[in-house]
Amino acid sequence: MCVALPGRVTEINGTKATVDFSGNTVEAEAGLVKIKIGDRVLVHAGCIIQTMSDAEADEIEELFREIEDL
Repeated sequence: MCVALPGRVTEINGTKATVDFSGNTVEAEAGLVKIKIGDRVLVHAGCIIQTMSDAEADEIEELFREIEDL
């Protein structure tokens, strides 16, 4: 199953970005979306596919926590 996850951009290096997912950092392709350090982003299959508000990202993270508790 492929799932897009929200994270926060912590570093940008060319078309790559380091994204923090609750303490786990991953390098993602950033060439598809205009981003800056600190942006909340949605990452799917190693690519940042959109920026999002803190409220949207928090809502998705809360939904994943609820699913984990089932």
